[in-house]
Amino acid sequence: MTKTDIRADQLSMALTRMRVGHGIDVHPFAPIMDKGCPSNSFCTLGGVAIPHAQTLVGHSDADALLHALTDALLGAAGKPDIGHFFPDTDASLKGISSLTLLSRAWKMLLEEGFSLINADCCLLAEAPRVAPYIDKMKETIGGALVLPTSRISIKASTTERLGFVGRGEGITASAVVLLLAPEGQD
Repeated sequence: MTKTDIRADQLSMALTRMRVGHGIDVHPFAPIMDKGCPSNSFCTLGGVAIPHAQTLVGHSDADALLHALTDALLGAAGKPDIGHFFPDTDASLKGISSLTLLSRAWKMLLEEGFSLINADCCLLAEAPRVAPYIDKMKETIGGALVLPTSRISIKASTTERLGFVGRGEGITASAVVLLLAPEGQD
């Protein structure tokens, strides 16, 4: 047996510690000039400012991708959702970077002994076109989670002009993560 071989008992132990989490988030667009909408020419997705004629609306920076990823992490650890830890009723969180929220949630899980195996994310949007920004998103997320970009997947698709996403009214994001729970956790 080589050092890289895994014994059946080791595999069985690892499998009992694996936790899968799934998160979904939706945010609407608002024209830049709408009342209450920040005057910028970008929307933030995956922690990256992407040029766009509209911005996403939310209590934080409305980064749907990072919100879905945060919920997936929390769910895999058996925790309540992002709104429990970072409620939109908390005025101190108004306009906060979702990267900060992701980092805070991940730090909490790290302190409990969780390890992140991988993250798989998907954006549904007619616009903006995110393909040119995916590598930067992976780097940004990898930095926040201290995870190699090779273990982060980000995909983007349209809804073929169907539904609110297809009409350009907003964005939907989903994420799935695989965590390894600390030893001894049921």
